[in-house]
Amino acid sequence: MADTHDSRLQPLLRRQAVIRTRDLARLGVPRAALEAPLADGTISRLSHGVYAVTGHDVSEHHSLAQVAVRVPRGVVCLLSALVFHELTTQTPHEVWLAIDRKARSPAEGYPPLRVVRFGGESLLVGTAVHTIDGVPVRITTPAKTVADCFKYRNKIGIGIAVEALRDGWTRRRFSMDEIWAMARVCRMEKTIRPYVESLA
Repeated sequence: MADTHDSRLQPLLRRQAVIRTRDLARLGVPRAALEAPLADGTISRLSHGVYAVTGHDVSEHHSLAQVAVRVPRGVVCLLSALVFHELTTQTPHEVWLAIDRKARSPAEGYPPLRVVRFGGESLLVGTAVHTIDGVPVRITTPAKTVADCFKYRNKIGIGIAVEALRDGWTRRRFSMDEIWAMARVCRMEKTIRPYVESLA
């Protein structure tokens, strides 16, 4: 039986840089099958039920993939989304993640999280799925990220929000229609208006 479990586990370890115990369950492999890979260093535990697989070539955004595995319904946002879209010079030490206002807080693990609670439309609108190291990761779009930065300017600083708006516009990461649509979703039209008008 152990050979059968190993024959199902090994292709998963070759294919994915991060695995979850729920991935094993879908394959009919018990958690106990991870004991040998843990012992020999083939995998390492990131957090409860989440493991990194040694030997994979990973991208510079690997931490986002790790977070998406831990919190599949979360959305990478704010500073972490700015870094992904290359709209900031900041280098956050945590992954900024939006979750539903009513969702349970994610368990501690690696990488560390900075959780922000979004409600309703704000969590659903203006997101796109990007595949990072084989993992689907939900990330706010450039326009939504900028609008969120203005909404949460007290947390990240107005200077970062303005820099992201100007860089995004200069690099054509969004249209004027897109930025206004996301400003409406975030209820930031009045706040963002003078900065948008200064771009003209």
